[in-house]
Amino acid sequence: MMLDLTGKVAFVAGAGSNGDGWGNGRATAVLLARQGAKVFGTDLRAEALGGTTRAMQDEGLEGWASTRADMTVAAQVEAAVAACVERFGRIDILVNNIGGSAPGDPVSMAEEVWDAQMDMNLKTAFLACKYVLPVMESQFGQEGRGGSIVNVSSIAHMSSQVGGRIHVAYAAAKAGIMSFSRATAIAYVKKGVRVNTVVVGIMHTPLVESRLMIQLGEADAAALVAKRNASVPMGRMGDAWDVANAVLFLASDESSYITGTQLVVDGGVTAAR
Repeated sequence: MMLDLTGKVAFVAGAGSNGDGWGNGRATAVLLARQGAKVFGTDLRAEALGGTTRAMQDEGLEGWASTRADMTVAAQVEAAVAACVERFGRIDILVNNIGGSAPGDPVSMAEEVWDAQMDMNLKTAFLACKYVLPVMESQFGQEGRGGSIVNVSSIAHMSSQVGGRIHVAYAAAKAGIMSFSRATAIAYVKKGVRVNTVVVGIMHTPLVESRLMIQLGEADAAALVAKRNASVPMGRMGDAWDVANAVLFLASDESSYITGTQLVVDGGVTAAR
């Protein structure tokens, strides 16, 4: 079977979602489990993980475990990785899916907002790799197979604006994810670990109806969705499954000759620019 993950263990950072909706992390965790992987998820919010647990149960998917963790805190990341290894014995796939944007330019943005954006969007990937990479390297030394890391970035790093708004910290952090992924890929290319990036465009996830409506001062969700659809050359936003399918490919053995690269999932937005 193509894209078969049977026998593999995936660590998905940011595996929850708002309510019962399908955010990128929840869709990714469920899709990897559908393909046979055992999945260990983390999220800052226990209720977000609870929704993913219900989704797994609804589909009869086994081999799911999770823990609440602040992935910006080294001790909590280390403990979560250790809990995954204790539960499942290994880590073959790491998905770094944590992120979020805050608008502002260098003058208007408070220093603490800048720091928080760097921590959420860039430091989380660094810390997850810091503790997962030794596990994967050890597996390569013992078994000849290491692992695959997929970091999630955004087209924000390719554009000065997102939806007409300036996000200097978010754009800088997501550009940092790209460079971090490439550098880490080369650092571990002979140690059996591949590192790639999924670059996400304008998506329709539960955050559209929650955080974005508040940030933009929009009162009409349908109007906001229509506006965002119209901004994409394909005429529609992507959804969480578009992201999850891209992650699945880069996590699978079908992409075994691919490392240090980016897969853009944006409906043609960056090409049109």
